Amino acid sequence: MLPKVFIDGEAGTTGLQIADRLRGRTDLELISINPDKRKDNDERARLMNMADAVIMCLPDEAARLGVSLVTSQNTVIIDASSAHRTASGWTYGFPEMDKTQRAALRACRRISNPGCYPTGMIALMRPLTSAGLVPASLPVTVSAVSGYSGGGKAMIAEFEEGGTEDNHRIYALTQKHKHLPEMKRYGRLDHAPMFLPSVGRFAQGMLTQIALPLWALPGKPKRADLHAALSKAYEGETFVKVPSLAECDALTGLEPEACNGTNRLELFVFGSDEEARLVARLDNLGKGASGAAVQNLNIALGLDETAGLDA
Repeated sequence: MLPKVFIDGEAGTTGLQIADRLRGRTDLELISINPDKRKDNDERARLMNMADAVIMCLPDEAARLGVSLVTSQNTVIIDASSAHRTASGWTYGFPEMDKTQRAALRACRRISNPGCYPTGMIALMRPLTSAGLVPASLPVTVSAVSGYSGGGKAMIAEFEEGGTEDNHRIYALTQKHKHLPEMKRYGRLDHAPMFLPSVGRFAQGMLTQIALPLWALPGKPKRADLHAALSKAYEGETFVKVPSLAECDALTGLEPEACNGTNRLELFVFGSDEEARLVARLDNLGKGASGAAVQNLNIALGLDETAGLDA
């Protein structure tokens, strides 16, 4: 029998994209709820407990409720909300984060899908702090821009239906953001970074940037040292790419939409031996959400990790 997968919140932005990636696959069965019963907890519980895997695509509180409805010990839960990203008993769903992460994902029944912004930040920072090139105590600033789909249905409607004339908007001005705890923990930092998020007038795509004054770091690493650490960390990975320094030098700019529709994450090292500018590019609804969820699903169910995903 094929493994059964249920998406709780299939009608949402992330849920729809996950369903698109799963629909038509022959190695699993996608089961859906009657639209009239989406808020019927008894029906939700019935479907979730008969499924081999459930993907939660809900706001945080609704996701917590959804998790409480799963009583089957065999059901894998993948939560795309931020409710469980640093919670005890949950495994962080970034397979490329460490060489042992895939084994951890295969062994667990509770997987927390990473946030879109943290995916780029952690991918850039963790190899550098792990290698000792960047001290964990460094005050890090992360600047990022995302397509408006990252704000869900309300923001999509705002930008597409004339609710705003903004072409670019900064937000989280109080320096409080739900992504900070996972950035700190999985970026291996002593303190949460300064986070400067923004949204642009484009539907999908994302650029996340970290500036490093190499001259001020204890070991005074060179740009090539940072690039070597990133290249080593993601060597052989299907979805994470680290362009060579020559390829980086040939670029005069980056636009955020080049990875749209894929599960690809690109990591660039710009700058000089005095100042490095690290940039991650990804689809905020791909590797930043639905693509990552499908990748985690494939790993947890023992399927081809790349199934349903474009690199």
